[in-house]
Amino acid sequence: MGDLFKGIEKKTGVKMDDIMKVANSVKSSDLSNEKGLRNLIAQVSKLANKNVSKQTEDKIVETLLNKKQNIDASTISKMMGNNKKK
Repeated sequence: MGDLFKGIEKKTGVKMDDIMKVANSVKSSDLSNEKGLRNLIAQVSKLANKNVSKQTEDKIVETLLNKKQNIDASTISKMMGNNKKK
């Protein structure tokens, strides 16, 4: 497993300790709560060293709270990609 983690760290530039902190945060977060979602978005944004615009953050929060569609990595990636085009 150590090689797997080293590979992830090398590819992403993110330390596994940081990824585990966010993962533990997700487990203990109330993702049906707007404040909790915004906190998680901020953590992931900081970890990935990517800025998330207020508009994109609002869209992610609204989508997750209203469960308008199935949410997966692809859905969130599309949201983020749409932000780049504007």
